Amino acid sequence: MNILDGKALSIKIKEEVKFEVKKLQEDEQITPGLAVLLVGADPASAAYVGMKSKACRGAGIYSLVHEMPETITEASILDTIHMMNTNPNIDGILVQLPLPPHVNTTLILEAIDPKKDVDGFHAYNIGRVTTKLDAFIPATPYGVMELLKEYNIDVKGKNACVIGASNIVGKPMGTLLLNKDATVTTCNIHTKNLKEHTLLADIICVGVGVVNLITEDMVKEGAIIVDIGINRLDDGKLVGDVDFKNVSPKCAYITPVPGGVGPMTIAMLLKNTVKAAKQRKERLNA
Repeated sequence: MNILDGKALSIKIKEEVKFEVKKLQEDEQITPGLAVLLVGADPASAAYVGMKSKACRGAGIYSLVHEMPETITEASILDTIHMMNTNPNIDGILVQLPLPPHVNTTLILEAIDPKKDVDGFHAYNIGRVTTKLDAFIPATPYGVMELLKEYNIDVKGKNACVIGASNIVGKPMGTLLLNKDATVTTCNIHTKNLKEHTLLADIICVGVGVVNLITEDMVKEGAIIVDIGINRLDDGKLVGDVDFKNVSPKCAYITPVPGGVGPMTIAMLLKNTVKAAKQRKERLNA
């Protein structure tokens, strides 16, 4: 059993990003800028935004957080996004999800300029990823692919089972694996006999927020397990969706929680922001 160490790789990527930011500042007088919209006072969302801001500062990226009350109107959020779309110093815009129930999430995400959609949630970028064109890739599945690449895991021809079909993780995860010629099965809450699918899988990617969803009897010997889930137990301990203690001995590779996919998500967000800044430079020089 080998650990897929996302924490170590994320540190490496952040150092690469820091170098690229410094080069952009010195050569082009451009500092990448990231703007975050935080609506409401959800503690988990606020903590995550705080981690993103800290990572930006560490890499030399200009970071701006727009904090809005839970009662904010859709129109006000759209006005703020428009302001950031037209701000030449902002390269990336992301909206921290989830949004309050009265706000149309699709409408808000579609209002972001696709050139600044560093979260990769806009239909324009989703379509380009699906058709193997250059685009901003959603940070979590992007991080998973980079983690597999770091450990020289070639997914071509492998059976991959993706558990979870969200627009943010599950669907793009399946697409990225398919783009690399894996044979992909996507399972969701309505899938009958999940074990039947997981036992056939060379690679299992799971991210649904259910503690111990994947157990030892659901995994074949030598499988590669990517645990994207994150759950906080009553004692405060963070765990994933996989019964790590009992499943890990059967695996060729497995991600821990914490320290696996989580750190990669923020690292890839920084990478996307620098990419957007480079594209800004290209437009200015065109």
